[in-house]
Amino acid sequence: MAEINEETIKHLAWLARLKLSEDEIKEYVGQLSKILDYFKILDEAPTENVEPLFHVLDLVNVMRDDEPGETLSVDEALSNAPLKEGNYIEAPRMVT
Repeated sequence: MAEINEETIKHLAWLARLKLSEDEIKEYVGQLSKILDYFKILDEAPTENVEPLFHVLDLVNVMRDDEPGETLSVDEALSNAPLKEGNYIEAPRMVT
């Protein structure tokens, strides 16, 4: 497993688009190292006779069957749109 150092934290912060202070970077080195050390302890747990588990809860799919129904016409679908261009709803830009 790779060592957690300040460069690792800076890289993770860059990936997450976070701006961290030097104090925060040092704090996160320690915190993330402790978390990964805990996983090393879990690696030592005896699991030879344990069946693989795909989901911890015994759930079944509770959604209804997907059945086609009536659809709106283009005019009905666009009737409440505040802005439209042709047959499309125009929305403000979200990502700059």
